[in-house]
Amino acid sequence: MDRFTISLDASLAAQFDQLITARGYSNRSEAVRDLIRGAIEGDRQRAAPTGHCVANLSYVYNHHERELAERITSRQHEHHDLTVAAMHAHLDHENCLESVVLRGPTAAVRRFAEGLMAESGVRHGQLNVIALEPEHRHTHGDSDAPHIHYRPAR
Repeated sequence: MDRFTISLDASLAAQFDQLITARGYSNRSEAVRDLIRGAIEGDRQRAAPTGHCVANLSYVYNHHERELAERITSRQHEHHDLTVAAMHAHLDHENCLESVVLRGPTAAVRRFAEGLMAESGVRHGQLNVIALEPEHRHTHGDSDAPHIHYRPAR
């Protein structure tokens, strides 16, 4: 593990210590590592989409909006290759929250998410994307086609 030293003015150090306490970190190093990972992932997300990803798409919609629930479900079925799982929660008499786990080529995941969030009646949509990298390729039997396992990018 590499070590390095940073200098902070007293006010910024105090604010950082409050942040790491509020977030439950046990030390500054853990917090700095997470901040660096977040900055690297943020740069990856701003770049043109490449490779594969896993993502969470969350959105709120009014289930009374004409045929909206059916349109959303149809989109998910049309993209069953990207849609891993969905969770549906009733917020009140009109609004529902859905959280959909997606996995696949990053460009396809983004297009699907943007299309779903653009549906009339969908509000508060947000996509969280985590880049994946190939870990290894193998088969499970003589007749099986080889497939790739992915892990979160480092």
